[in-house]
Amino acid sequence: MENKRNKFLTVTAAALAVTAVAVAPASAASPFSDVKESHANFEAISTLYAAGIISGYPDGTFKPDTNVTRGQAAKMIAGALKLDTKDVENPNYKDIDVSNPYYGPIAALAGLEVITGYGDNTFRPNQTITHGDLAKILASIPTLPELESAKNHAATDKVTRGQLATLIAEALTKSSTETPETPETPEKPETPEGAFSLSILHVNDTHARAEKLPQLATAVKEQRETKKNVLTLHAGDAFSGTLYFNEFKGKADLALLNEIGFDAMVFGNHEFDLGSSPEGHQALADFVKAAKFPFVDANTDFSADDKFTGLFTDLISSEPENGKIYSGIVKEIDGEKVGIFGLTTEETLDIASPDKVTFTNYIDEAKKAVAAFEGMGVNKIIALTHIGYNDNPNVDNDILLAKNVPGIDVIVGGHDHTKLEEPVVVDTNTVGEAKEATLIVQANEYVNYLGTLDVTFDGNGVVTEYGGELIDLGKVAQDESLVKLLEPFKAKVNEVSNKEIGVKIAEELANPRATEENLESVRSNETALGNIITDGMLAKAQKYTDKTVVMALQNGGGIRAAIPAGNITVGQVITVLPFGNTLALMDVTGAELKAAFEVSLKSAPKENGGFLHIGGAKLQYDSSKEAGSRVVSIEYLDKATGKYVALEDTKTYTVATNAFTAKGGDGFDMFAKAYEEGRVTDLGLSDWENLQEQLLSLKEVKTTTEGRIVDLAKKQ
Repeated sequence: MENKRNKFLTVTAAALAVTAVAVAPASAASPFSDVKESHANFEAISTLYAAGIISGYPDGTFKPDTNVTRGQAAKMIAGALKLDTKDVENPNYKDIDVSNPYYGPIAALAGLEVITGYGDNTFRPNQTITHGDLAKILASIPTLPELESAKNHAATDKVTRGQLATLIAEALTKSSTETPETPETPEKPETPEGAFSLSILHVNDTHARAEKLPQLATAVKEQRETKKNVLTLHAGDAFSGTLYFNEFKGKADLALLNEIGFDAMVFGNHEFDLGSSPEGHQALADFVKAAKFPFVDANTDFSADDKFTGLFTDLISSEPENGKIYSGIVKEIDGEKVGIFGLTTEETLDIASPDKVTFTNYIDEAKKAVAAFEGMGVNKIIALTHIGYNDNPNVDNDILLAKNVPGIDVIVGGHDHTKLEEPVVVDTNTVGEAKEATLIVQANEYVNYLGTLDVTFDGNGVVTEYGGELIDLGKVAQDESLVKLLEPFKAKVNEVSNKEIGVKIAEELANPRATEENLESVRSNETALGNIITDGMLAKAQKYTDKTVVMALQNGGGIRAAIPAGNITVGQVITVLPFGNTLALMDVTGAELKAAFEVSLKSAPKENGGFLHIGGAKLQYDSSKEAGSRVVSIEYLDKATGKYVALEDTKTYTVATNAFTAKGGDGFDMFAKAYEEGRVTDLGLSDWENLQEQLLSLKEVKTTTEGRIVDLAKKQ
């Protein structure tokens, strides 16, 4: 499968030779209120406006210092070349139809093969364009000479509207005075001397989804068949999440990961979940020993745990061995050296059980790793991280890593399960100064996607070109050899799924859905099952923080099935909460909680997937009132006094919920804001396992509700 970024193809000179025009001298006065004569791009903007090539905004401004989007660039370039943008053939990009304001210019340029779109058949007109991209466009038009001013910017710098105007004006001025030779046949631009291209395949947070690894195997194989210089990386959290881990402690996943073939893996926080068990980290040590690839982790110290004796060194190795742990490794690929080092979130201390394993500051260790690589003559450096793309800034995340540590070219990340559909470029430091670009990629979670990144470095190891996408593994066929390899593990998992957990209920724990005759629903009413789930969340969360957790919340849309009367099985518990969600802690104000409950109740008495079930608190509301004004009272149980206390708007409370809700799912924007501000901690504890634990803890499983959520309109 070819990963196409915006490739700009050479076209014949004849197609465009007659369209380039000489531009008249600039007007004395600027037509735009925000383009003064002192502005660096004043002359070019005035000139192109006078020539009818550019226009401004309705408010009379041009906004010369804002970044240019791909659509805006297409419009300006097509205008400069005087292309017919009305009677043009549909370019057939999924995100460009005839109503799009840039349809004509994009279609005209695409028709001449000056520009193309992405591998998923999109053009992405609202994505900003870089100087490298623009240089390729201009270079693909043989009537336009080489531009000296284009060399004044790094290829990865974003292009402003003013800069683009200057480049176009310079190109047209030079093309009117120079007669370029017309080549007999199109020629592709030569690869710069010393350039090196690398393809990175990556996954993260696979969380024991062993049954999806046969699809991953197929996708990886297809990528390797079409690309050269391929690295395959795992950004951590292979442990925990399904019965495959409960039963095999990583062995099932590793059997398939070894068969797929990886170049390196970093440890995620969940790799340390078993530290408090009687066996400690024996399963992790066995996982490392049996791996047919090395591990990298620069800020994790295993030296105090004798289970890792002989497996761990804090050095960087240019001859790494499989089944060993290093701070970093050097891979030689096609004669070029590539450095890879790892980082694990320091939050592991609070959200897992690392026991004797300790962690140091990620920024400090990253700087040491980069310095070590550079001292070895390595100028292409990859950070393989499990710290989160934009996770808690008070602890660590990839954006801060990129801004604080120069010299990192690529960050392949995990931990916060972010779906980065294309690489993110960080080209400024912490104070906004320009820096060499760092690319950040992450491939969501649960083997849903294989991430791809194609990157080209110049002779100095600086990123000059890049492209990336996520391959949807749900659309990929299984590798039959891995299906067969998984069979004995799968048979055992199926057997365990039917295993009884040791709890029997006389009546069904219902999970109602609304009908025309009855509006009672898990998505609009309190249920006994919802109460048990949230009580389990509350009890579990309190074990992981010194703060008082005042309540727990579970969205009704996440509760998917009832538990029938009789002996409860593991499979039935998983069917109730099948999404593999994890437990999270949020610090939110009383006002934010009230706003959240208004979202929860917006459709009452009708269904809403975001309807919140509650543990540790009581809610009264009035569904007859206007949406947004329905909450009457919210009280939480004060454990010190045993009495219910009303929430205070300005006070901050710690609340437990699932990670989906904590990140703003179901329209909880106030929670999304808290997440963005670092007020959320994902404990990484499986929701169905929490439910099973809660059921086992109960002397009596109640199948009736308790009046935690009351609609006063029904009492009138």
